[in-house]
Amino acid sequence: MAVLALLSDRSPQVTLPALGELFPDVKLEPLSVASLGHVLALEPEGVLVDAAEHPAQAWSVARALAERDPRVPVVIVLERDSIERYPWPEVADEFLYPGAPAAEVQVRLAMLRRRAGSGDGTVIRLGPLAIDTETYRVTAGGRPLDLTFKEFELLRFLASTPGRVSTRPSLLREVWGYDFYGGTRTVDVHVRRLRAKLGPEYEHLIETVRGVGYRSAELDD
Repeated sequence: MAVLALLSDRSPQVTLPALGELFPDVKLEPLSVASLGHVLALEPEGVLVDAAEHPAQAWSVARALAERDPRVPVVIVLERDSIERYPWPEVADEFLYPGAPAAEVQVRLAMLRRRAGSGDGTVIRLGPLAIDTETYRVTAGGRPLDLTFKEFELLRFLASTPGRVSTRPSLLREVWGYDFYGGTRTVDVHVRRLRAKLGPEYEHLIETVRGVGYRSAELDD
């Protein structure tokens, strides 16, 4: 997104730590209806509303924003116990938990761009695999794959760094997030399912490094 705005009374690093890593130039404005005029003047491609600390105030601001300009994509940052407190789908297009890892933030914003029709079609290629991070689609030799969110993120993460070995704990941290309480066997299960969907022809693109973890194949150009 060219311009991303955050409505919050806290810094981006506190509101959504991963945001600063991905968007160091995010525009911060106070969580107030009075901020909307300035935010809309920026013509942002997305607005994040911090509902983690003051959900009632965030609801009022998000509702006012939706009434002012319903075309602007809105992401709500909220805690799990606030999901059912307000009808967020009426005022927002997506949501994030404060502890969401960078990988999840990136994918959710990419999905938001696709729904808003402003994606740039960024594609990661791994041999015959085409991983479109904007449309959230994967094809293998032209054949579309039906992947779950975590399978997609796992494949995207590995394909982004061909040849680099990722340990199971690091994959849990990057793909599942810091607040995931499952064991490393979760990674093995998802790799097995991902390989099954790739099929015998392409399963070798995800390599096992015994005693360490996984990596995507490093292919010659």
